[in-house]
Amino acid sequence: MLVFPCGAESAMEIHLALKDVMNIRVVGASKREDHGRMVYANYYGNFPNIAEENFLEELNRLIEKESIDLILPTHDTVLVYMARNLDKIGARVAVPGLRQAEICRSKKKIYTLFRGHDFNPAVFDSIDAVPAYPIYAKLDEGQGSKGAFVVHNRQQLEDLPDPENYVFMELLPGEELTVDCFTDRHGKIRFMGPRNRKRVFDGVSVNSASVPLTPEVEAIGKMVSDTIGIRGAWYFQVKKDVNGRFRLLEASVKVAGNMNVFRGIGVNFPLLMVYDYLDYDVEVIPNDYRIEVDRALFSRYTVDLEYDTIYIDFDDTITKEGRVNQNVMMFLYHQKNKGRTLKLITKHQGNLAETLDKLAIHRGIFDVIHHIPMEDEKYNYITEKERVIFIDNAYGERLKVKRKLNLPVFDVDALATLIDWRE
Repeated sequence: MLVFPCGAESAMEIHLALKDVMNIRVVGASKREDHGRMVYANYYGNFPNIAEENFLEELNRLIEKESIDLILPTHDTVLVYMARNLDKIGARVAVPGLRQAEICRSKKKIYTLFRGHDFNPAVFDSIDAVPAYPIYAKLDEGQGSKGAFVVHNRQQLEDLPDPENYVFMELLPGEELTVDCFTDRHGKIRFMGPRNRKRVFDGVSVNSASVPLTPEVEAIGKMVSDTIGIRGAWYFQVKKDVNGRFRLLEASVKVAGNMNVFRGIGVNFPLLMVYDYLDYDVEVIPNDYRIEVDRALFSRYTVDLEYDTIYIDFDDTITKEGRVNQNVMMFLYHQKNKGRTLKLITKHQGNLAETLDKLAIHRGIFDVIHHIPMEDEKYNYITEKERVIFIDNAYGERLKVKRKLNLPVFDVDALATLIDWRE
């Protein structure tokens, strides 16, 4: 599966949703050097963008090199471009068609399509057509709420340098919902899940919780899906007017970053999209409970450090307050998968084997176990001179190893910097 561009929020969700699925290999490509390079093991940076003459040539070269079966576009403009050039692309593209992509790219087109429906908001074709203020202005081809603002008077509109790129519509003061949907290739809606937007940052919802699907919202979703002719994962947004009735804001025929809300109850939108576009019949069996997601910045690292062997302490390093530190265990299994040698070195007081059994830590995860006396020094047991690191929660132990052997030493808080998330 090729994800392009692979640095957007939706691309992060696609990666998380597909990376551990058997028989699926995820490839990412981007023009810019973005976060995708920290996530995708199969990553192609500095890839041409769709405006460059060699884009299709390079795309088809990548398709052949990586044996791509399906392309998952993550930007509305890319969707339109690929829909327009399907016959020139050497793999299937997860886009229902050019008409669908163009309608969902333009708010003007979608409002024109649904003009006359009671869920369509009042849209004003010109500044002179505005009956009263305040109203709402947003970019015709914008993403999220970027570039949108409340208009309090006519002068604000007259001051716009490019009013033709905006949609002027009634101000909707009520509750806003995003509704994540999946429509299969037969036109049947397999899932429709509303979620609220409790906190928004830079136009992106960073806190969202599932809410019950009402007949009103369900009817809007079915009309949108059937009228546009949507296929695959998609979403639409609605907002209540002054009378408490939901009005359509927009729709998009791509994966949304916050679709991870419903992945938590068993609805994997990217995977459903893959199966459907490869002509498999799908069925959705969601769990029935409320779920909430809150997103914040998550750091990933690349470090200029080569090592083959890891010495690690036990008490208050692998354990914390007598229990297993699950973050350290994740680190150990990650390093084991990378083929590195793990050596436990501990002054544990008591029967180490019994403690490992009590904590359900299999001794086989360690290639070597050094259980040494309290008065001994750990640096005496580190025989490698290079490509080795030492991990211990105790500052004094780290200081001795650093001074005696001049090796890289780490406390538990730094282990996240040593995990390569590109899987």
